[in-house]
Amino acid sequence: MTRRLKFIAGLTFACGLLPGQESELVQPKATPEDRAEGQRIFGTECSFCHGPKGEGGQGAVLALPRLPRAPDDISMFRVIRDGIPGTKMPANSLTPNQIWQVVAFVRTLSRVEGAKSTGDPVRGQQIYATKGGCARCHTIGGHGGGIGPDLSDIGTRQNAAQVRTSLLDPDASVPLDYLQVRLVTKDGHNLTGVRVNEDAFSIQIRDLSNQFHSYWKSELTEISKEPKRSLMPSLRNTLTPVELDDLIAYLESLQGGK
Repeated sequence: MTRRLKFIAGLTFACGLLPGQESELVQPKATPEDRAEGQRIFGTECSFCHGPKGEGGQGAVLALPRLPRAPDDISMFRVIRDGIPGTKMPANSLTPNQIWQVVAFVRTLSRVEGAKSTGDPVRGQQIYATKGGCARCHTIGGHGGGIGPDLSDIGTRQNAAQVRTSLLDPDASVPLDYLQVRLVTKDGHNLTGVRVNEDAFSIQIRDLSNQFHSYWKSELTEISKEPKRSLMPSLRNTLTPVELDDLIAYLESLQGGK
């Protein structure tokens, strides 16, 4: 083996790859047949923990636009192939092609058909920023508030009917990764907000004024979780039917830059 080949081989092992594994990370173009096969494999290998539609259970929720441990397809491939040490996510014996088929299917779980609203997205953008008051709580492209879910790619995740429900009846369409909590401190202070993070010893939330708070659980007398409650008010009596259609059209047009 030449010095150059020895260097490349050493680099491969240093990066945690075995011979041949680097070629597995070349993602093939997924076909409808691949996604269908990925759905079948997911149903037999993954749905017990993650739910048949990626809604979660013993395993993480997968029907989300961004997965913390798998922000891109290669990361997801590695998670499926190698598992996650220290968790219930095991490695598996699927072939590389089968793993890519599962990746292709999982990426469809948070996507919907394109826009179908009859409104005007240009007017809708103005309503979003003004009368709708949406920017106070939601972020688009890194701009806005942090209380509500990021809407940068909402058009890939909800269709017109789903967006309408979210605007008119927020409690009926609370995102899977959104949790409203109420905290009571030992000195009697009450605080309501959205959970940002939580572990066995602490919890972090963002309150109604978009302020971040972190507490040790030993500082609290109550942690009340309301998984099907939303801090968002209904826009039913705020917008006219035409304005609502325009806002829906704008939100549907948000595809996360894709």
